Amino acid sequence: MGEGNQTSVFEFVLLGLSQDPQIQILLFCVFLVIYLLSIFGNLLIILLIQVDSQLHTPMYFFLKNLSFADLCFSTSIVPQMLVHFLVKKKTISSTGCSIQIVVFLLAGCTECALLAVMSYDRYVAVCKPLHYSTIMTQRACVQLATVSWISGAVVCSVDSAFTLYLPYQGRNVINHYFCEPPALLKLASGDTYNAEIALFSMGVIILLAPVSLILISYWHIISTVIRMQSGEGRLKVFSTCGSHLTVVVLYYGSGIFAYMRPNSKMMNEKDKVISVFYSVMTSMLNPIIYSLRNKDVKGALRKLAGR
Repeated sequence: MGEGNQTSVFEFVLLGLSQDPQIQILLFCVFLVIYLLSIFGNLLIILLIQVDSQLHTPMYFFLKNLSFADLCFSTSIVPQMLVHFLVKKKTISSTGCSIQIVVFLLAGCTECALLAVMSYDRYVAVCKPLHYSTIMTQRACVQLATVSWISGAVVCSVDSAFTLYLPYQGRNVINHYFCEPPALLKLASGDTYNAEIALFSMGVIILLAPVSLILISYWHIISTVIRMQSGEGRLKVFSTCGSHLTVVVLYYGSGIFAYMRPNSKMMNEKDKVISVFYSVMTSMLNPIIYSLRNKDVKGALRKLAGR
């Protein structure tokens, strides 16, 4: 990856979340359960939306994309993390590290865009119900999903290129549980200023811009709901908005903390714990909060179980 007196790094050592063997076994059990719930939940959502014609609507089309991104997101990180809880040699090749960064960033950045698109879909459904079918056409939905994946790919390409282009020589111990750009930059042998500026700039595009759109959408939704006559309808929308905004705060808040602050030279334990929220937890929470609590999805599940 670079030239100089020191040898280029071909393998990285990941310190993980804990060095204590007993805590590692406990963490293995916890993260295994989280990962299995995430895989099962997201695969179930994709299957239900695929087989039930009642779920062939814009909202569920975006949810299917979100579930696929979640599957890629968690699978790029958690399986290796689980293995490292059980072995003494916690290493990853430089090629494996590069692949992990690319898949993690592509899925994660696409998810940022998809969550914004989904909030716009809810805004149109609640605030412009009479125009919903003419605005959210099948073509518009495909275009919005495509733009989400393209924007994820662009941000991923920029962040990956700036991070992986730097020379890595001598030092190879990453104080993290996976290869993530902010953690990897701390080991770079060259000047990281341009890479840090690139990460921050891409953060503005893929974190601040979508979260701003989400907050504006939900502000309009809540304002519309307050004017509703039906107390039951008001409570239902508030309940849905509250759970959605919980995911938004967890996902974007932790992501902004990791990518949009000055890059300190040390990765501390707090940084690693915060990264668990966007890299592991939201993939499990999304199917529960966005779909499995929904009566349409429950109905589809009953139909599938009755077959």
